[in-house]
Amino acid sequence: MNRSEERELTALMSGIPMLILGILMLPALPIGILILRGLVLVNPNQAKVVLLFGRYVGTIRKSGFFWINPFTARRDISLRAHNFASEQLKVNDLRGNPIEIGAVVVWRVEETAQAAFDVEDYESYVAVQTESALRHLAAEHPYDTQTDGETSLRGSADIVNDELEKELTTRLAMAGIDVTEARLAHLAYAPEIASAMLQRQQADAIIAARTRIVDGAVGMVEMALERLKDRDVVELDEERKAAMVSNLLVVLCSEKGTAPVVNAGSLY
Repeated sequence: MNRSEERELTALMSGIPMLILGILMLPALPIGILILRGLVLVNPNQAKVVLLFGRYVGTIRKSGFFWINPFTARRDISLRAHNFASEQLKVNDLRGNPIEIGAVVVWRVEETAQAAFDVEDYESYVAVQTESALRHLAAEHPYDTQTDGETSLRGSADIVNDELEKELTTRLAMAGIDVTEARLAHLAYAPEIASAMLQRQQADAIIAARTRIVDGAVGMVEMALERLKDRDVVELDEERKAAMVSNLLVVLCSEKGTAPVVNAGSLY
């Protein structure tokens, strides 16, 4: 089915003269009522979709008081910006973890003919498509990740919000709706796994921190041995070198301060 195309009604007659004429013609009741029936009031940021015998005639976007064909039917369409806050949905992320997710969408009607005729109820259409887009978005990304460069729902808010806005723009174009902004408003693990996932996050953070500490410590030990050798400060055999490496790693990787043992005698 072809999409409806909006046509703006521009040749409009002022409603004030017709209002006066309609009042004067009230004694001739049918004519007076017919004249008054053609009066239309359009408020700012509101449009009137006009139909004549089931055929779309056009849309009145200009605010004011007008008179149009009295046999036409009119439907109000708000052009104001709308805020839609979705319910908190329980879905599975990319890794199958149950999470709760919700979004806020700012939208407005751009094409009144499509909003009026191409969908049954454009406000309900926004709600359903937002829920569908959220479920698809959650299935495409993990809730959280320790891998650099991987997009996650919690750690890549800007990227995720952009993806949600683009998907909603595509989905809602059929209803003539323009998406001004879309962003996640709620994101959390489902209650039944929240405690376990918190422990896993803490464990992952500890492992990541320890990995960085060990990498740094090994690099510092290598640098110390190379400088001692290059500057010919002391010559160590393999056994003494292993002991020095062990002591340095203990000092560098320990969570608490170490107490040094001073050897006042010979190194050997």
